[in-house]
Amino acid sequence: MTSVEQHKIVRALRDYEMRMTRQEQEMFDMFRKRDKDDEDLDSISKKKLMELYEKYVVASRPKGNPLDALFGKKP
Repeated sequence: MTSVEQHKIVRALRDYEMRMTRQEQEMFDMFRKRDKDDEDLDSISKKKLMELYEKYVVASRPKGNPLDALFGKKP
């Protein structure tokens, strides 16, 4: 993961911070501070950051266009 990707992931997770558990918020605060200081994350931290990203950002995105079902488009 590059530093640019790391910045984008932290920026995207800011919108979902209120949905996180207390432990996840504390972990995310640490990630945000390290990102602000332009520190690279170690492999364990990268894995945890990606888990948070997949749990909140990726899971909240719609899987497809909801209008496809309305107009009868088939995949």
